[in-house]
Parts: sequence; C-alpha cells; structure tokens
Amino acid sequence: MASRGSPRLLDRLLFTVKNPTCRSRCCAVRSRARYSSSCRPQEEEETFQKLLIANRGEIACRVIRTCKKMGIQTVAVHSDVDSNAVHVKMADEAVCVGPAPTSQSYLNMDAILNAVRTTGAQAVHPGYGFLSENKEFAKRLANEGVTFIGPDTHAIQAMGDKIESKLIAKAAKVNTIPGFDGVVKTAEDAVEIAQQIGYPVMIKASAGGGGKGMRIAWNDEETREGFRFSSQEAASSFGDDRLLIEKYIDRPRHIEIQVLADKHGNALWLNERECSIQRRNQKVVEEAPSTFLDPTTRRAMGEQAVQLAKAVQYSSAGTVEFLVDSQKNFYFLEMNTRLQVEHPITECITGLDLVEQMIRVAKGYRLQHRQEDIPLNGWAIESRVYAEDPYKSFGLPSIGRLSQYQEPLDLSNVRVDSGIEEGSDISIYYDPMISKLVTFGATRAEALARMEESLDRYVIRGVTHNIPLLREIITHPLFISGDISTNFLPDVYPEGFKGHQLEAEQRQELLATAAALHVAAQLRSQSILGNLRVSSSVAGHSSWELSLELGEGHYDAHITKSGSVYTVEVDGGRVEVSGAWNLASPLLPLTINGAQKMLQCLSREASGTIVLQFMGTLFKVRVLSKLASKLNSFMPEKLPEDTSSILRSPMPGTVVAVSVHPGDTVAEGQEICVIEAMKMQNSLTAVKQAKVKSVHCKAGETVGEGDLLVELE
Repeated sequence: MASRGSPRLLDRLLFTVKNPTCRSRCCAVRSRARYSSSCRPQEEEETFQKLLIANRGEIACRVIRTCKKMGIQTVAVHSDVDSNAVHVKMADEAVCVGPAPTSQSYLNMDAILNAVRTTGAQAVHPGYGFLSENKEFAKRLANEGVTFIGPDTHAIQAMGDKIESKLIAKAAKVNTIPGFDGVVKTAEDAVEIAQQIGYPVMIKASAGGGGKGMRIAWNDEETREGFRFSSQEAASSFGDDRLLIEKYIDRPRHIEIQVLADKHGNALWLNERECSIQRRNQKVVEEAPSTFLDPTTRRAMGEQAVQLAKAVQYSSAGTVEFLVDSQKNFYFLEMNTRLQVEHPITECITGLDLVEQMIRVAKGYRLQHRQEDIPLNGWAIESRVYAEDPYKSFGLPSIGRLSQYQEPLDLSNVRVDSGIEEGSDISIYYDPMISKLVTFGATRAEALARMEESLDRYVIRGVTHNIPLLREIITHPLFISGDISTNFLPDVYPEGFKGHQLEAEQRQELLATAAALHVAAQLRSQSILGNLRVSSSVAGHSSWELSLELGEGHYDAHITKSGSVYTVEVDGGRVEVSGAWNLASPLLPLTINGAQKMLQCLSREASGTIVLQFMGTLFKVRVLSKLASKLNSFMPEKLPEDTSSILRSPMPGTVVAVSVHPGDTVAEGQEICVIEAMKMQNSLTAVKQAKVKSVHCKAGETVGEGDLLVELE
C-alpha cells in the first residue's frame, strides 16, 4: 500500500493556480453566503484533528472543503486509476487502497482500515454509496476507536433493511405502502405475492438504494424477469440478494425529507426535496422546496420523518423518502442513513452546512437549532450532469477523457459540486456523474432561468453528456408548471428522447448562425493568411450565397454584412446575427434578432460541417458554396449498416450472461445477452425472429460501445 504525505506548499499553490475551479467551487451561491455563520462551530468547540474520507469524486471533494473550513486535516483514499484524481490532490494525505474494481478498493474494508491506522485518522466520513450504509464497516471502525461520521450500527441495520424498516415505520405510526412484509424467496413466490397485492407491483432489493435492484412489474412474466434481474443487481451492488414486493403507486411523486439528529435525543426536519424526475429509478433533476406541498402536508411529512428517526435513535444527517399520490397522501419508501447526493439544494434554502453538522454530531455536540429556527429561503434546483448518452434509454454510460472542461462558475447563484477537471478520465469502473449543477434564486422562476443559462454555458468535451436532456426537462411546460411524477420522462418522451425539436423560427436562427459563422471564419482566415487560401469569400465582398444542410433539409441562404452584423435570409425568414466571433472560444455569445443567446461551437470541418450546441442539443449544419453543393450531389452516399441482423453493445460494460449459442433460433424480443455498466444490468434482445449465426462475446468479458456481440442470419 502506497502512501503520500502532505504535499509541499509549492505543489499545493501550483495545483490551486492550475485548477481555479477547485478554488471557486466552494463559492456555491456567490451573491449570498452558502452557509449561515451561525452554523459554524463555536471557537471553544474541539473537533477532530484528522479525518479520512472513504469515498471518491465529487462527494470526497465536498467533504474535504468543509473539513478545511473547520481546520481538520484530511486523508483521501484512492484506487490506482484514481491516483491523479482531484480529491487526491485536495487532501492533505492520500493512500492507495487497491486496483480499479470497487470490490478491491473503495469497498475493501481491510485496506481502508489499514489506511486509517497508517495515517492516524480519528474519524471517517463515508460520503454516499460504497460503505456509507455498511453496518459492518461502522462496527469495525468503532472497534478501532475511530469515529464513523454517521449514525450508529443499530440505525444503519434497522433502516438499511427495507423489510425491517417498513415494520419499524409502521410501529412509529408512519404511513407505509401496502405490500408483503417478508423476504421473497423464489420467482414463483414473487408471482403469487404480486397477484395477491394486485398489479402493478414494485420489486426491490431489501438492502438496496440508488435505484439498483428495482423493477416494476405489470404481469406475471415481468415479475419473473424482474425477480431475476433485481436479485442479480442486488447481489452485485450490495452483496445481499433478498427482495421485497409492494404495491406500485401509479403516477407518484418522490418527495423526501431531510432530517438531522444528535446523540441527545434532538431531531429536526429540514424541509423537503422534490426528486420525481428520474430514469431507471435514479434521480436526474431535484429541487427544494416542492411545488406540490402545502405547509400542512410539509409539516406532517416532516413530523413523521422525525418520529421515524427517533424510533431508531438516529444521530446524524439522514433522509426519509416518501411517495406522494395526487391527493397528497404520502407513504414511507425508505430511509437513507447517509448524506444524500442532492443535499446541496437543502443547504441553499436553509443555510446549513450538512457535512459540518454531521461532524459536530459525531463529535457528540448537541444541535444548535430548534425546529422553528429552520428557514425556507428561496428556491434551489439541482441537475445531475452525467457522462451518459441521453438518446439511449434516457442515459447509458459514456466513457472517455475530458479534453475540455469549463464550469459556469462565472455566473452568480451557481454551485458546482464536482470531482473532475480537464484531463480527467470517466471510466467503466465508477458512477458516470460529472457534477451536480445547482442554481439558487429568490423564486423558482429565477432558479430555473439561472439553470437554463448555466447549462448553456457548461463546456464538456471528450465524453457524451446529458445536458441536452437536462435542458429539455427544465424548460418543458409540464416541469415549469410543476405537473410532474416519477413517470415524467417516459410520459413526455414515449418514443425515447430525441433532443430539442426545432420550431420554424429556431431552425432559422440555427441556420443563420451557422451561415454567419462560416463567413466570419472565411474572413478571419483571409486576414490571417493574406488570401493564400482559396476561399468561398472574395475580398471586399459584403454579400454571399450559400447552401446549407440540416438533417434531411436543404436551404439556400443569402448573407449580407454591415459592420459586425450579419443579415441572413434563409428558410423563408430574415435573421440578424452579431457577436464577437471569437472562434478560439468554446462559447459563442451572440445577439440573434435582438435577443442574447449562448451557443457552443464544438467543431468546424473542412467538409463544411459545423457542429453547434443550440438550445442544449447538438446540431450538425453543413455549409457549402453553391458550386460545392452542386458538385456534392454527385458524391455517392454511404449506406447505413443493417442493424437487424447484428447486435452491438450500446454502452461500455461487462458481459454478465450470454443466453444464446450458434444455431439457436430466437424470437423477437428474446433476451440475447446481459451487459452490466456502472452496476446496472441491461438486457439486450433480438429485434426479429432469426437463427443465431455467431456469438462474439462470453460472460466476464469487457466490451466497448459499438462492439459486435452477436450476428443473426
């Protein structure tokens, strides 16, 4: 096990200068303090001298920032592939705990405990995921005399088991969902129980969380399939394949209550978070407060959450999740005995630093606030920015290196929690989250407007990301009106996400921008190269005739230039475009017909293709001279690949199972193989009835996106 001591002052200064985002990310809401000063420890309060963070990425960075504010030295742990990660650079010390697979590093209790002993850390903050809700880890730390920053093992065990937690919730007079209060042993048992409860039902891991090991079943066959996949995912993610089944509430909202409790019997609820926008039971966009709750319902949910916390003698920050139906009836879902991913939005509306509060509670101090002291100021929204392809099942993982990365921290009321930087790798081993983008406003409208602006200014190159989906969500009329449920994405996009659908005026603006950018680039090249390059522009000209291609559409454009303003007549409209035209910058701030717009130019190719990010979505516009367009019509077209007879991997991952052999006959929709990516299992099926010609993969192999898996005749 390799260990790195505290970096020298020069190294630390160089890192801060080279990585200004690591310096500014802690300035969450720039026009107001992110945390109220009343939440800081009193000067006479003693705290830990050294704390180890048993996690990685953005949450490790988040904990380190608060520790620095409190004067606590920090120890980072990392796998060998994370040796240059941001959280490693931010910490005072770092220890390698194993190779890349999580089972050998971030879930390796022996290695982490050895790091604790080696560094002399007095406390461990587990973050979320990994070992954060592992009672055995907390118990072993206690045996070492090391403080676990979280609740005691009793609460972890009681709330970590969904079956036991539901029984405790009932006893504490917390509303619960009708279901089977026991462990489901076989697929046929699951079918029998589901029939008794009545479809639809939710099959989920007893020891799980984060959407893993969860399936909705609407009939017997889906129950059998859901039992198989849920048990496999549960075993892979949590080492516990026990499942439970309960009634699925159609069109529910997912609303959770943040609680905070100390070791002296005091407990508070810190308002709610609306987490209904989800894909595959994992949250995508969250906000606080919820548009749906009235003060009476909010208080009732908060009081029940506190009742549950007190029932298990809870002491730390925790989250009680509820499902809420259209009549504002709410039902206990689960309790997460850790810091929640979306905790920043609660910090924004309350002014509390939840990490600081967790550390104070773990040190034995009483809470500093009473329930009536907890404010609800303004509105906060969080978008989870993932390295995912949103056009595949609303987000399948993407891997790669961040060749260019720029967070929108120049805007006020913006917070970005991330653990990456330009040059970082997004690998198959860990969660594909890039960051949590949080915006705050006095009103929801202000927070939404700032989120839209932030997404437009967020520069991410090198990996596919989900910003197109995030922007469409937060600008959708149903989301703006607050008319949402956990079914939002499949209801709004029943055929899958297709990106922003351009209206006629928006299409004209996009085409005009591409045409003006093309001319600006030509003029710039002339002035630099002194007319040595053959150009579609002629020196001294102030008008141009171009041909544009967008999708299947072909458009003629007439462009004139007066000063810095380009006037483009295209697609039956007249558009004026002006701007600085800094072609070296990834951001392209323009004025289009008098309105300020932020676009991004990702690439300009010699073939005339310009890739622009417009309204959050990437569009390819080909701009040619009239002659080039005419000659292009004689070029042969590349025929698309026939995908009906081949199966390619839609994402990078590991082959879990192959269900066919050469010579087998498969039916349409029959499972061919299962790919696991980021601990989520995905069943790949045949698109037609055919005979299997050849199989190019086997269980245990790692595959990349686009790799050939199976050929059909």
